Amino acid sequence: MTRAPHPPIKSLPTATEQPRPAEPAPASDGRRAPKDVGRQAVPSALRSDRQQGDGRYPVAWLHVTAPPDWRATPTATSKCACGRDRRAVGRRRVLALIADHEAHKTACPLRTPQDGRNAA
Repeated sequence: MTRAPHPPIKSLPTATEQPRPAEPAPASDGRRAPKDVGRQAVPSALRSDRQQGDGRYPVAWLHVTAPPDWRATPTATSKCACGRDRRAVGRRRVLALIADHEAHKTACPLRTPQDGRNAA
């Protein structure tokens, strides 16, 4: 008893034409990349404006570090997008910086528009 031969698992295509040289890429005007470049880019990379919601955005930041140990020294940092940058070390100075940070909200030029104040 002889088994019938198995058909080949993979068949190779037969070449009917002679090999051709590679085709050159389409000419570019040099100003931009071809349209199909980067088609598989991450969608988040295409966002132009990440601001959403009601249009508000942070301007000033207050960072207070108060360790749980009552003997440890608290610290605080107050920063604003207008360029204000202040630090405090110690309980009294941290409390004063917190009050100063709150007062800066009304005096900050980024939060209160200056247009028309000195108009004649």
